[in-house]
Amino acid sequence: MKRFLLVLVALLLACVGETAVAQQDPLTALPWQMGPTTAKLGPHATLNVPDGYAFLDPAGTRSLNTILHDPTKSVDQYTLAPKSLKWIALFSYQDIGYVKDDEKLDPDAILQSYREGTEAANKERRERGWDELNVVGWYAAPQYDSQIKSLAWSILGEDVKSHQRIVNYDTRLLGRHGVMGVTVISSQSDLTAAIADFKNTLSGFQFASGESYAEYRPGDRVAEYGLAALITGGALAVAAKKGLFTVIGSFLIAAWKFVLAGFVALSAWVKNLFKKKQSTQ
Repeated sequence: MKRFLLVLVALLLACVGETAVAQQDPLTALPWQMGPTTAKLGPHATLNVPDGYAFLDPAGTRSLNTILHDPTKSVDQYTLAPKSLKWIALFSYQDIGYVKDDEKLDPDAILQSYREGTEAANKERRERGWDELNVVGWYAAPQYDSQIKSLAWSILGEDVKSHQRIVNYDTRLLGRHGVMGVTVISSQSDLTAAIADFKNTLSGFQFASGESYAEYRPGDRVAEYGLAALITGGALAVAAKKGLFTVIGSFLIAAWKFVLAGFVALSAWVKNLFKKKQSTQ
């Protein structure tokens, strides 16, 4: 953790140094798209990026994840962040079919699944030299909005060594052929405002023509699992044992997106980056 923080601080200092040095900084080289603009989330959806926000495509997000020691994902991810960087949202699409929304959720069973999966994931974190994490509990238990076809929940995690806490707020937007997953990363103290800000940006999210949940037609592929498995790892949960919530640990390695100290250091850097890019526009 300490070494990671020092690296990010060094990158921050490089950004405010000579231009030639800053140009060599891997963070500065990320292909940030500044709002207002309309960004494509693959062929499945679009997102209006408002003024004061920035967007990264999959290549940029992979580079960002590498810098932040976040494991490589098997699907494309897209990053949205406000100018203040009080939060970061990561979008990714799961081509799993039409998810039926008639399942009753059991928050206690789902939480136990997360705890077991995180414990298994910590074995790999130790091997990689990363800090281990604990699941403290629900910050907000899972809730499904049948009107907008959106499932949301929030889990509070804790760094075992530093006892620093971070909250991942997750949303799943159900579509005709799959699900757009969004994870919002914020410090606990900023979470309420972060969620409200993020929800405002969701008004600019739209599934492509033919991809919305309401456009389902008989004969479309139906997902093998329901709402609960969307929270506990999807296909991994089904593969572990269908009908139960025992999650393969590798899903939870990726479930926690950033360690808080690194997130704070990155926040300071991106504020500086935004100033630089806006001054050149």
